[in-house]
Amino acid sequence: MKYDRLGFPIPPEFTPPADAPAKPSASPRTPRPAAGRGKRAIVLLALCGIVVPSLFAPAILPVVREAVVEWSLDRAVGREARGNLSGAQDEVSRAIEWSPDDAMLRCRLLCWRAMLRIEDRDPRGALRDAGAALAAAPTATQPHRVQALAHVMLGQAEEALAAAEAALQLAGRGNAEALNHRAYVRALLGRDLPAALADIDAALAGSEGAPAEFLDTRGFILHLLGRHQEAVDQLNLAIDETGQRRRQLTLLVGRADRDDVAYRLRSLDHGLAVMHHHRGLACRAAGLEGQARQDLEIAEQKGFDPSRGIF
Repeated sequence: MKYDRLGFPIPPEFTPPADAPAKPSASPRTPRPAAGRGKRAIVLLALCGIVVPSLFAPAILPVVREAVVEWSLDRAVGREARGNLSGAQDEVSRAIEWSPDDAMLRCRLLCWRAMLRIEDRDPRGALRDAGAALAAAPTATQPHRVQALAHVMLGQAEEALAAAEAALQLAGRGNAEALNHRAYVRALLGRDLPAALADIDAALAGSEGAPAEFLDTRGFILHLLGRHQEAVDQLNLAIDETGQRRRQLTLLVGRADRDDVAYRLRSLDHGLAVMHHHRGLACRAAGLEGQARQDLEIAEQKGFDPSRGIF
């Protein structure tokens, strides 16, 4: 499972229909296969307690576990796509219970549930999950990134900065995503802004192209440094690129799995909410009040809400 700048899980890419344009900025990934009828039958039998104990031999149990996890995650995607955060947490929790021996999978699932808790206004629960994820995979970077966001929500600046630093140390000092994450945490806290700008500049130099999420980080930091017109220019690019990705994704509506499309649209809309909010702030500071009002209204419509970790 890959994650965006804020730590949200990004579902696997689709294979677009032959007549649909491919997303230019996406790297190829293997589509997530749907559970077959046989596996679904095993899941239902296992969950209902109908499968007799003799079937849970070493040769069968891994198949059952894989099927239950796959089925649960399919359902979690659907529930999160519809904004049912508690239902999504329940599905991810089942997947965690059925994957006790796969440390990296447990780590990823715990981080996913932690992010669901953050959006459900439970940063302390997210910290518990992130701690369990670190216990399962001590060298993983994602638990530290989740911890940083939870600490930001709790107003714990030093702990947030330490978690972002730990993520960067584990990922490697030149890791673009970790540099972007530390830069954004610094910006959210209003701390070490010149260093935050150096971080995001290094991240952009070390990445292929200019990811919209990185441009958004840079634009936000420039605004905080008082360089408002430069900020607007950066945020224009970020919003344009993300809007293009969203338009391409809408071409798959009715032609690909409905829940997967809705899940990805929701993630993109949250990203756009943050970008429009940042541009609204920069426009207001630059004296562009009309554009600022429009951006801030769009941000609210698309779900901007710092109390839910969408900041």
